[in-house]
Amino acid sequence: MARSSSARARRKGAAAEETPSMTAVRGGAPGAGAGVSNGAGAGAAAAAAELDRVIHERIRLGILAALAVTESLSFNDLKQMLETTDGNLSVHARKLEDADYVVCVKSFEGRLPRTQYRITPAGRRALDRYLNHMDAIIRAARSR
Repeated sequence: MARSSSARARRKGAAAEETPSMTAVRGGAPGAGAGVSNGAGAGAAAAAAELDRVIHERIRLGILAALAVTESLSFNDLKQMLETTDGNLSVHARKLEDADYVVCVKSFEGRLPRTQYRITPAGRRALDRYLNHMDAIIRAARSR
C-alpha cells in the first residue's frame, strides 16, 4: 500500500520537480523565466515542467508505446521488443503498474506461467499528455 501511495505522490509532485535539463530548455534558473522571450519558448518551458517522470524513461516509454498500439502484450514479447533483461523489464513494468498506467494479468497455460500487460485508460491519457508535452518542446526548439 505504501508503494502505491508513494507512486501517486511522485506523479503529483512530478510537475513541481525541475531537473537541469528542464532549466536548459527554459534558459534560466529554476523558477525564473530568464531566457524565454517568445511564446514558443514559454510553451516549451511549461511543457518541460509538466513531463511525467514515470514515463520519461526509455524502457517505460517503450512499454507504454508498444501497449498503446495493441490490446495486450506478453512479458516475453515486451522483453524481446525492448531488448532488455527480465529483471529490468520487471522493475519498469512494476513502476507503471504502481502508477496505474498498465495492468498485469498473470495466468497459466497448462503448467506454464503467462504474464500479459495492457495499457489502462489512465496510462493512455498520461502517454497522450507526455507526447503532447514532448511535441511542444520539439516545436519550440526548432523554431529558435
